Amino acid sequence: MKKTLYTLFLAAVISSCQNRAPREKAEILYFGGPILTMENTPARVEAVAVKDGKILFAGTKSDADRYLEPTTKMINLNGKTLLPGFIDVHGHLTSRAGTMDAVDLSPDPYGTVNSIKDLQIAIKNYIKSNKIADKQPVIGNGYDDAIMVEHRHPTKTELDAISKTNPIIVIHASGHASVANSAMLKLVGITESSKDPAGGHIGRDKKTGKLNGKLEENASFTALLTITEMMSKGKDTQAHAMENLMKAQNEWLSYGQTTICDGRTMGENVALLEKAASQNLLKADVVYFPDYEYFKKDFEAFRPKYMKYDNHLKLAGFKFSDDGSPQGKTAWLTQPYLVPPEGQSKDYKGFPIFSDDTLYEDLKTLFQNHITAQLHVNGDAAIDQAIRVIKRLKDENIYKPELRATLIHVQNSRPDHIQKIKELGVIPSYFSTHAYLWGDWHYSSVFGPERASFISPANSALKAGITFTIHHDSPVTPPDLITAVYAAVNRKTRSGMILGPNERITPLEALKAITINGAYQLQEEDRKGSIKAGKLADFVILDQNPLTIDPENLRDIKVLETIKEGNTLYKRD
Repeated sequence: MKKTLYTLFLAAVISSCQNRAPREKAEILYFGGPILTMENTPARVEAVAVKDGKILFAGTKSDADRYLEPTTKMINLNGKTLLPGFIDVHGHLTSRAGTMDAVDLSPDPYGTVNSIKDLQIAIKNYIKSNKIADKQPVIGNGYDDAIMVEHRHPTKTELDAISKTNPIIVIHASGHASVANSAMLKLVGITESSKDPAGGHIGRDKKTGKLNGKLEENASFTALLTITEMMSKGKDTQAHAMENLMKAQNEWLSYGQTTICDGRTMGENVALLEKAASQNLLKADVVYFPDYEYFKKDFEAFRPKYMKYDNHLKLAGFKFSDDGSPQGKTAWLTQPYLVPPEGQSKDYKGFPIFSDDTLYEDLKTLFQNHITAQLHVNGDAAIDQAIRVIKRLKDENIYKPELRATLIHVQNSRPDHIQKIKELGVIPSYFSTHAYLWGDWHYSSVFGPERASFISPANSALKAGITFTIHHDSPVTPPDLITAVYAAVNRKTRSGMILGPNERITPLEALKAITINGAYQLQEEDRKGSIKAGKLADFVILDQNPLTIDPENLRDIKVLETIKEGNTLYKRD
């Protein structure tokens, strides 16, 4: 008994001494509004103290006061909501920078091109207002046949009606297809005798067999790279490319993201990112995943950079594009598309990009070197292939779950995939905005009711205990994670239909998918993704609390401020 009393007395004395010991003093204190930690305990705190770019304390306001000094900057949220900075686990920063000068062909709700006539007018106006010289190439980006009233791609003939002398190419919103006019096809060397490249398709009129201007997958990517190289010849394009990269970075910041992803870095864009880092131009953390096939020969040069930040830039793995786009109808399915794209038969199922053997050998090289990968898999056949190949590597003790390989998009997932994904130890990252933007299209034209109802099955993953993330895939959409959260929570299509109500998740789970889960996917959960002492002071301030407003209104939430390591990088006017 005496020993117990003595032990309690000694503990009380030690605690008292610790309380009187000098504490580190905060440079900044946030208080006065909901602070959502994304931790299970505590889920919400009253105040956050920051010092040297890190979270010093998160807890009650009365306890936080002990960290104050006269110079502490006091930031009253005035009822606004503070969260961890959003984490972009799959977007395309350099692709967005590369399309910054393109004609914007986005449809509603982000643009105004809702028909082929609108597209023609937009390009004509661009040529006229910018005084584009005769024979100068013109690139448009973001047209979407799923939303335009005709529900089809434009044709070579319709682009020829804009100009027969200016080479014109328009890129589909998915990024997986494009359409070129006659002058552009001639410029990039595509003729009536051209054959489909590996992993790509050159479109032809079903009746005449003649080129219709449509290019899919590798046929489109090759043409775009050729055009880019031609347009940059003899020009000093580096300064302009850097300017556009900074514009793209600022766009991500305006949407609350403190970690930005470049999910398929190609061509000169690796050098562009490295130059931006060397010049201290990266304000947010940028993680990049070079296209493995493009850079395979340079693999040894990349290895020493893996998972090491250098001036906010980190090589986080490599990217594989295993199939195409469901809304563009190039994704690889096991069952035919409900309505095949023009020129295809009723049993058309899309197509793969890789053989199993190629994917196996490439992933084997990465996993043996303890390097992770993102695999773009939209169709269920592509998901099957990824699961099949990674399982083989896991059975051979080459793939280990701690690598956290990620299946990107996973749109046309099937219920039987869920347990297989869990057993493999890979992370599904869902492009949930599909349910909102293209849900009606998937229901009526792409998959049909049953398959469409299971796209982006976040709740099935949640119930199975799988850590999943959500992404925006910009520039397919703007870097808008709030709309992605809205879509995951409501699964309401543009027409108002609830697409797969059983796959809806709560606002909290959707927010975790773009914060703490995103940090886990990128192997940074020890320093990002939640508001906890010791982690980076990466925050976003919202005008409303996403956990208390009507879920139908989540899309209306505005980012007021984006803060990286205690420094404000974006503030809404």
